[in-house]
Amino acid sequence: MVIRESAEDYLEAILIIGKEKGKVRSIDVAKYLGITKPSVSVAMKNLRNEGFIDVDEKGLLSLLPPGEEIANKTYEKHVTLRDMLISLGVNKETATLDACRMEHVISEESFKALKEHAKEKL
Repeated sequence: MVIRESAEDYLEAILIIGKEKGKVRSIDVAKYLGITKPSVSVAMKNLRNEGFIDVDEKGLLSLLPPGEEIANKTYEKHVTLRDMLISLGVNKETATLDACRMEHVISEESFKALKEHAKEKL
């Protein structure tokens, strides 16, 4: 399945905010990603229509299994890449920003190889 980078960011944000706060609203996603609430509203409508999230009657967002799978994979890539960069001496802020970009373009094959390499070295 091919999914847009922005959709991965939204799903990952819902996952992270949910872990931190327990409840996720569109405004939380907007603040987390530093974007406008109307932009998030449009994205949430699209993600709901595509079967990635659910929005309850109180406006709380939750990941459906397909969305959760994408969010978890994206988050794993982010954390692994960030930690690898930090272990190489990159400062945390730069490593975090770079990992956010890299997580969307790295192939599964390359990520798997990097992950295995990191297990051996770290």
